[in-house]
Order: sequence, then structure tokens, then C-alpha cells
Amino acid sequence: MLDDIYPESTHVIDLGLERASDAEIWGQAQEIGAAIVSKDADFQQRSLLYGAPPKFIWLRVGNCSTRKIEALLRRSSPVIHTFLKDTDESHLILS
Repeated sequence: MLDDIYPESTHVIDLGLERASDAEIWGQAQEIGAAIVSKDADFQQRSLLYGAPPKFIWLRVGNCSTRKIEALLRRSSPVIHTFLKDTDESHLILS
């Protein structure tokens, strides 16, 4: 859905991590240089505790459709791309 604006993004399922713990996902993201995008507040805690890498984008949207998340990520693209280039910031909150 988002390949046109986030061409290097992938889903945890595509990485074989659909049943992985948060720590395993965190470690894999560090290893491959990826950012984590999630609604899971546990990653926010890890981000505050450990900092980057990996960078974390917290989607604070509650229960909503995939289309709403897609719209949020599209609307926030300039902010997200700037955040990913910023060497000082470790997490970004989108709502």
C-alpha cells in the first residue's frame, strides 16, 4: 500500500517475525538498520530506555482501519522522512 512513498519498508511477517517478541523485533531492526512503526506502546518504552537505533514511530490511533493508518502515514510522510534523517531523535509520535 505504501511502496510509492516508503519503498524500503517491509512488514514483520515478510521478515518471518510475526510471532517474535518485542526484543527480537527490536534486535532485527537494529541489525538491518530499519525503523519500527507500531501502535504498541512497549516499543515507546524501549525507545525511551535504549534510544536509537532503531528509530521508533508510535502510531497513537487506537482501534482503526488499515485505511486510516495508511492515510496517517501518507499525510505524515514529510515529517517521517525528516525524522528518519535526524541523528538526534529516537522516536516520533503520530496521531
